[in-house]
Amino acid sequence: MRTDVHAHLWTEDYLTLLESFGRQDTAVQHGMGATDSTHDLQARFAMNAAAGIDHQILSVSPQSPYFPDAEQAVRAARLANDHYADLIRAWPTRLSAFAALPLPHLDQSLAELARALDELGLAGVAVTTDVLGRSIADPAFTVLFEELDRRGGVLSVHPSGHDAGSPLIAATGTRWMIGAPVEDTVCAMHFMIEGIPNRFPRLRVVHSHLGGALPMLLSRADALMRREAPRMTEKPTVTATRMWYDTVAHGHVPALRAAAGSYGADRLVFGTDFPYQSGERLRRAVSFIKEALPPDEAEQVLTAGTRLLHPHPHPHEGGGGGGGG
Repeated sequence: MRTDVHAHLWTEDYLTLLESFGRQDTAVQHGMGATDSTHDLQARFAMNAAAGIDHQILSVSPQSPYFPDAEQAVRAARLANDHYADLIRAWPTRLSAFAALPLPHLDQSLAELARALDELGLAGVAVTTDVLGRSIADPAFTVLFEELDRRGGVLSVHPSGHDAGSPLIAATGTRWMIGAPVEDTVCAMHFMIEGIPNRFPRLRVVHSHLGGALPMLLSRADALMRREAPRMTEKPTVTATRMWYDTVAHGHVPALRAAAGSYGADRLVFGTDFPYQSGERLRRAVSFIKEALPPDEAEQVLTAGTRLLHPHPHPHEGGGGGGGG
């Protein structure tokens, strides 16, 4: 089954609630055809069918329910997750969802994680690369990784859309053109520096957009790790193969080949970024994988999302990629 691990859906109720709590960056999500209305869902399913996509895993990223006020964060997270649970009950063969968490509030997030996975049947957890300016790989969030590791759970990581904290990116208005892949790159490196894939081997971390520029930087990181990241216990070319990376690359064949060569095709997971890629671009999100990779590897990537959600009962994670050594 071809499962898209990177797809978005926001209800109007959810976006309106975020706005009432002070979010000012939700305008782009309104009117994108990615709500739970009957019209939007039927259009989504028709596009998926035309592209050969069987199943999508939804997330609210980057509109995550992160607020300094814990009550606001919990209310928003619960609303998102309840909406998703309703959709999954209505369309179980077509939709799954990653849970939103009321970060940075850890007790409340652990409670919502348990509710979402145990009671609502959601597929894992979606976070963004930073939480109110703090890296998601920060040791402050260790308890979240511990719990997901205990469960053998999935953590989907998406850019936050905060210009990678760079005024140079913000000044040019290239938040998603440049800022998002920079956020992906920095976050994946943070995970490796903190040793998260090694310390939590049952935690299945999925980075967006091929991990940003990471495929081009791994050998450089190996060469400089002793000087700049002395806490790392193994080469980045190895640690990188302990995580997964979705294939959202806007149809760029050389980028996908670089990722497959760097991580191993077995660490790539099919994603589309719907609704940002829809129509012909959605079909291209499938076809470019077939163009870039040998047929057996292409089909392995296209169906990897299903195996990620339903792994072998005794998975052995770590050092799995063919390209990292």
